[in-house]
Amino acid sequence: MAKEISVGTVGTAEVAVTAVNTADVMGSGTLPVFATPAMCALMEKAAVRAVEDFMEDGESTVGIKLAISHDAPSPLGAEITATATITAVEGRKVSFAVEAREGDRIIGKGTHERFIIDCERFMNKLKK
Repeated sequence: MAKEISVGTVGTAEVAVTAVNTADVMGSGTLPVFATPAMCALMEKAAVRAVEDFMEDGESTVGIKLAISHDAPSPLGAEITATATITAVEGRKVSFAVEAREGDRIIGKGTHERFIIDCERFMNKLKK
C-alpha cells in the first residue's frame, strides 16, 4: 500500500432496476421494486471504485461492515446511482459514507468499511 488514500475521494456506480434486481426475484421481499441487497451491492461497487486508483498491483479491498437504511422504494425502470465518499483511513481500513439516489431523491444511505488486502495471501488462506 504505497499510495496514500485521499479522504474525500468519491466513487460512483449506476444500475437500472430490472427483473433481476427486484426484491421478489432476489428473495428479500415479495414486490417488484429495487431490492435492498441490490442497493447494498451497488453501494459496495461505488466504494470499490473510490479506492481502486489507490491500489497497488496485487491489492484489492474486501467489505467488512455495512450499516445502511433503505428509505424509499424504486420501481422497474428506475435509474439508481450510488456514491461512496472516503471519510477515514486507519491503516488498511477505509471508511465511507454511502448513499443511493433515484434522480434527486435519496433512497438509501449509511456507512461502509473496507479492508485493503493482498489478493494472493487472501486467497491462499482459503486453501488451508
